[in-house]
Amino acid sequence: MNQKILLINGPNLNLLGTREKETYGNISLDDIKKNCEEHCKKIGLELDFMQSNLEGEIVDAIQETRKNHQGIIINAGGYTHTSVAILDALLAVKKPTIELHITNIYKREDFRHKSLISKAADGIICGLGAEGYIMALDGIKKILKK
Repeated sequence: MNQKILLINGPNLNLLGTREKETYGNISLDDIKKNCEEHCKKIGLELDFMQSNLEGEIVDAIQETRKNHQGIIINAGGYTHTSVAILDALLAVKKPTIELHITNIYKREDFRHKSLISKAADGIICGLGAEGYIMALDGIKKILKK
């Protein structure tokens, strides 16, 4: 039986491929999802992939992982820097978690240098573009093996 992972994408990530291409590149979220699904088949993970612009929906999804997910990967977008609610949900469920960012948040605006959700993360991947999603899947797989 494969282990099941929830991969969460936060606000505005649905616009990937069309917004700020110089910052985020040309790849769409649908393309990232397809790449992640293909990679999960290779490494033996089952994937639930979601995107929401609503903080409460993300909190609900995190809470739902208690039922049948073994780990979480989260690109919380702008909520990374503002959401105590998402941090609290991650801490409450106590699942192995990787925080993910397409860009290097430490090379961007000062307000992006602080992540509220990092306290709940076992690892952080940032600045490696869409390839970071594949690295996060490999990382969560290794964490789950321990």
